[in-house]
Amino acid sequence: MKNSEIVELSTEDLSARLVEEKAALNKLKFAHAVSAIENPNVIKAARKTIARISTEISKRSNAAKSETASEA
Repeated sequence: MKNSEIVELSTEDLSARLVEEKAALNKLKFAHAVSAIENPNVIKAARKTIARISTEISKRSNAAKSETASEA
């Protein structure tokens, strides 16, 4: 998932997508532990996607906090 796609999603969608990606990563890790998966780089890509989504969520959260602080 590209960063431009992540920015377009709403915060609720991002939270739901984060849960889905974490579950998918756990399945990948388990499948890799049981028997080697065909392309282990998929695990690395999944971790990066989770990091991108988490970063966008925290960026939006910090922006909302700074807006409320500047209003008060």
